[in-house]
Amino acid sequence: MAVTANVVNGQLDPKYTTPKSSRKEITAKGANLDYDDFLQLLCAEMQYQDPLEPTSNTDYVAQLATFSQLEATLSMKDSLSSSYTEDQKSAALALVGKEVVVVDKSSDLGYTSGEVDFVTYEDGEIKLSINDKTYSYSDLYSVSTDKYYDAIVKSGTFKGLISSLPKVDDVTLDTKENIEKARKLYDGLTDYEKQFISKDDYSKLIIYEDKIKSLEKSDDPSDKTDGNGTDTTDSDGTDSDTAGTNTNTTV
Repeated sequence: MAVTANVVNGQLDPKYTTPKSSRKEITAKGANLDYDDFLQLLCAEMQYQDPLEPTSNTDYVAQLATFSQLEATLSMKDSLSSSYTEDQKSAALALVGKEVVVVDKSSDLGYTSGEVDFVTYEDGEIKLSINDKTYSYSDLYSVSTDKYYDAIVKSGTFKGLISSLPKVDDVTLDTKENIEKARKLYDGLTDYEKQFISKDDYSKLIIYEDKIKSLEKSDDPSDKTDGNGTDTTDSDGTDSDTAGTNTNTTV
């Protein structure tokens, strides 16, 4: 127990008085007293009480009752904390082999999904192993069925394909392959899986497809028209008069 001075025969001994510079630190430590501190205080009170006016038995009983209550409260706290941790461990162990989604700030999607391979306990924290990487149990976002998990993965893949495309103004015919991949993926989704696709991402796909069609049309050499919007080349490769032809009939 920290004291500011030794007591000799009921009086403070100035030779061993704690310097003022250290009293603030002692006061701060005294804010968190434990069982030993309480007992030392009680023993010091009994040892240095005024023999002419000793502390009554009633006061001692009251202090002991307070100590017992404190001990019971702290014991209950430790018990609840331990029980809560055990419940968490049991719940985490039940996740092994199941598909889950966890928050992952290092991922472009903001989350990671996969099957829980195993559960470990490191530095007082429960860890889940997913895709050869460990995540805190507190980062668990959801536990899913296979159907839900597949929908999440496919929607994430679709979002990744759209995000990887350049700006619409920078799109070239070389981008067509990735756009077709996104379209093929979307068309292969079930109605349930399509619910997880962002409307904005799908709208972007339509815009990209229209851009590709426009580029293909402008790049097609056979698609040439005159000012009236009619084709100037016949099927046999000869030019024809778009204004019409005059035929002379000999009678």
